[in-house]
Amino acid sequence: MTETTDVAVVGAGVVGIAVARASARAGRETVLFERNDRIGAETSSRNSEVIHAGVYYRPTSLKARLCVLGKALLYDYLERRGVPHRRCGKYVVAAHADEIPKLQAIKDNAVACGVDDLKLVDGDEARAAEPALACAAALTSPSSGVVDSHALMTSLLGDFDEAGGVLALRAPVDGGALRDDGARLRIGGADPYTVRARVIVNAAGLWADGVARALEGLDPASAPRVRPAVGRYFSYSGPAPFSRLVYPLPAAGGLGVHYTIDLAGAARFGPDIAWDAALGDYRVDPALRDAFAAAVRRYWPDVDADRLQPAYAGQRAKLGGPDVETDFMIARAPGYIGLYGIESPGLTASLAIAEAVAQML
Repeated sequence: MTETTDVAVVGAGVVGIAVARASARAGRETVLFERNDRIGAETSSRNSEVIHAGVYYRPTSLKARLCVLGKALLYDYLERRGVPHRRCGKYVVAAHADEIPKLQAIKDNAVACGVDDLKLVDGDEARAAEPALACAAALTSPSSGVVDSHALMTSLLGDFDEAGGVLALRAPVDGGALRDDGARLRIGGADPYTVRARVIVNAAGLWADGVARALEGLDPASAPRVRPAVGRYFSYSGPAPFSRLVYPLPAAGGLGVHYTIDLAGAARFGPDIAWDAALGDYRVDPALRDAFAAAVRRYWPDVDADRLQPAYAGQRAKLGGPDVETDFMIARAPGYIGLYGIESPGLTASLAIAEAVAQML
């Protein structure tokens, strides 16, 4: 059996849903394919749920541009649709005085990215706002926040459905081809079938390179290798110590073990980072607790390690290693758009990524 559609989007994480929504709302017949039995089953539901301001990225990068634009689009959408979120703000902290120049460098970089609301405060001012905090100085980011990622995806999916889009769950891509007369996807599962589309959009995240390699006629060199990196999170059973997000200075390959608070007021810490994880391995070893406690003590000396409990893990679709700064990658070929390396700040940038892809379509 062969189905036909204008646009076939692979991957129903937050970026894939946003892309499919934008395509359907532009009047294109769009089908969204997801290998799992629910939306957002992987990276989109296994992260910090942070709305990033856009301070860390190279100013000329897609991450910087799409994060800053995406943040504005996302807050506007959340407020109009009543999706649960909180613009709680964030502190990036210098534990010692010799780290303060690094905060200034982050602030300067943020300004170059178009983020103009950051303020550098001394330790006394930071502790006046957050008495449990230990730091020599802090960089305040008032436009950072948190969002209920599942509620966001459900809302976007509702828009997609209203625009006539079709969601296919338990629909893994087994292969396909790019031809002069259009693209093909072979969909596996219980009842395999073929889909003919004008354009395939590969938003498969951790699996994006595998989907690309399965398409005949696509240059294998155009699809970078995705290198999964696992990040573990611990919850905290005591009262939340801070009212805003707290981040240490960035570490190799990530932003360090930071503090976030969910919309119910519960505290959690993470993620750490471990490279070259097996896809789908979401275990959290309780033995990591002491390492987490040591990382947290740099900005919260009074953390009680016994109150830290394994929570969950997520995987990031990295395109490089710890010492390689990588960017989002949007690749184009006839009948194909590939989204690679859409890790953090992908959630924040999702609507901006969708706009960019919609213009390509």
